[in-house]
Amino acid sequence: MKKMLIIGPSWVGDMVMSQTLYIELKKHHPDSQLDVMAPAWCRPILERMPEVDNVIAMPLGHGDFALSERRRLGVELRAKHYEHAYILPNSAKSALIPWFANIPTRTGWRGEMRYGLLNDLRPNKKAFSLMIERYVALAHPRAEMIDSSNLSDLPRPKLTVEKPVQQQALDKFHLTLDRPVVGLCPGAEFGPAKRWPEYHFEETARQLIDKGYQVWLFGSAKDKEVTSQILAALNNDQQQHCANLAGETSLIEAIDLLAACGTVVSNDSGLMHIAASVGCKLVALYGSTSPGYTPPLAEHVAVLHTDIGCRPCFERECPKQHLKCLTELKPEQVIAEIIKLNAIKVDAC
Repeated sequence: MKKMLIIGPSWVGDMVMSQTLYIELKKHHPDSQLDVMAPAWCRPILERMPEVDNVIAMPLGHGDFALSERRRLGVELRAKHYEHAYILPNSAKSALIPWFANIPTRTGWRGEMRYGLLNDLRPNKKAFSLMIERYVALAHPRAEMIDSSNLSDLPRPKLTVEKPVQQQALDKFHLTLDRPVVGLCPGAEFGPAKRWPEYHFEETARQLIDKGYQVWLFGSAKDKEVTSQILAALNNDQQQHCANLAGETSLIEAIDLLAACGTVVSNDSGLMHIAASVGCKLVALYGSTSPGYTPPLAEHVAVLHTDIGCRPCFERECPKQHLKCLTELKPEQVIAEIIKLNAIKVDAC
């Protein structure tokens, strides 16, 4: 049995997309043991990936160098006798633990000063336009990495959802499915240049509820202020059909409740990738970023953005201070796509 260690990414969306590597590795090595070292908050995502055998908590924060602690962790892992390590982050420090663990083969893309730390260094990352292409390529020998121009040829993330656990989350938050559900995800950790304005989300929620939908608002505690504004903008009758879940759910509950939504409207964020991975129809909103690198991998998806000349700029804040890439994307466009998507008959998420 081949034993493999993956040093996982630290962002929600990247972690979801990294499942494509695990799927590919298990396809080529079905009897292997695949362990992922990642921040503790990632465990709920990784536990929903059947390809992952064990999750090892990374006790260090995203920016912590902590050389002695990395050495300690690496030495501790020597007893597990891993044969191969895959290092997904680009930093030098992320490659230290497998090096200290004396793992014979250490694979990753060329990053900041990783010569020696990686002995299977892949130099041509830019030949692969999609992040999932870059993940999948690592599962193949260096000479056999092939750029796939067809997204349908690549594996897609698919997190498992257990109906009894999902029902527990529905019961906990007193949610029912008596109306079709649209999930709204108004946050984006990257910055304001990724966030569709809250007043557009407010109008979208208003129109959806008046058309017979119910709306669930998702996000972290940081998004609670925005989701509370969206809820407050609705009249009393409309508020009866809107649930503000931001900052209230655990990550695992958010996964299960997103899976209960017929459709999700999301900024380019981690929740967008989670919604895609649990099989929901998706309206993905792009401001400063582009779907050309990390597209939503849902089967039924509408990608919306404006075509103004300055996008995509990939900035956290609008350099021109007008955010037209987002403000000029109107709720009517989003509503129209939701209606189109809901006309598609698919199996339940």
